[in-house]
Amino acid sequence: MSVSHPVISVVGSSGAGTSTVKHTFDQIFRREGIKAASIEGDAFHRYNRADMKAELARRLSEGDPTFSHFSIEANILDELAAQFKTYGETGRARTRRYIHDEAEAKEHGVAPGNFTEWEDFGDGTDLLFYEGLHGALKTDEINIADHADLKIGVVPVINLEWIQKMHRDRASRGYTTEAVTDTILRRMHAYVHVICPQFSHTDINFQRVPIVDTSNPFIARWIPTVGESLVVIRFRDPRGIDFPYLVAMINGSWMSRANSIVIPGDKLDLAMQLVLTPMILRLVDRKRRAAG
Repeated sequence: MSVSHPVISVVGSSGAGTSTVKHTFDQIFRREGIKAASIEGDAFHRYNRADMKAELARRLSEGDPTFSHFSIEANILDELAAQFKTYGETGRARTRRYIHDEAEAKEHGVAPGNFTEWEDFGDGTDLLFYEGLHGALKTDEINIADHADLKIGVVPVINLEWIQKMHRDRASRGYTTEAVTDTILRRMHAYVHVICPQFSHTDINFQRVPIVDTSNPFIARWIPTVGESLVVIRFRDPRGIDFPYLVAMINGSWMSRANSIVIPGDKLDLAMQLVLTPMILRLVDRKRRAAG
């Protein structure tokens, strides 16, 4: 953790909705005049698209059906930890981009499925913002969690997560239902052993819960809307959280436990603004006071 150069980490698996959370952070940064450097988790994949396909085939032929981008070995997470640490110490780090599609390829001049070159960044920024799969990872060998000053988990109940992934991958990536299902099954081992434990290290978890039937996510015709959802917001340390204020400000919300508040799904952006803005401002104010 760092006073002078804070790091914010948003963690969630594919289809969890971390992009929506990133949009809210961008709004806060813009409104409060905060200059944020960004790192995407995809930049720290170990393999480009072709090499990942070959590695999947190799491992499957050797009897390992569990290898995926969720797996620790599929990523260079020691490098990610090093960049969190370096930014916290110096306000500088390095990253690259993974190119997903033709639009990004045209912008960066790199073919889809490949990485751009590593580049240094960070000069003049107020904080580092990360969004990806492993931003709160803590194992015997790799400790990313302790280098982040604020860790946010985005965790839909699993059937909803699968529905969102199904619809996204079929619509934007052209995958079949069978192909997406195979990916979900392959990722399940790492989901249990790598992704889920991180949500014990996050400071706040936002968990969206549909209130319509999602019993069979593989045949769902549409994603439950925000109006058909509730969101559980859990604080690891509830001290200093003004729950009466939040309940008064967010119509239809209530406390479900001493560290948790439940809100209507369509109030998520408002809730995030109310919860996260003062936390971000405290980090930046602490940084600026430390700088004199």
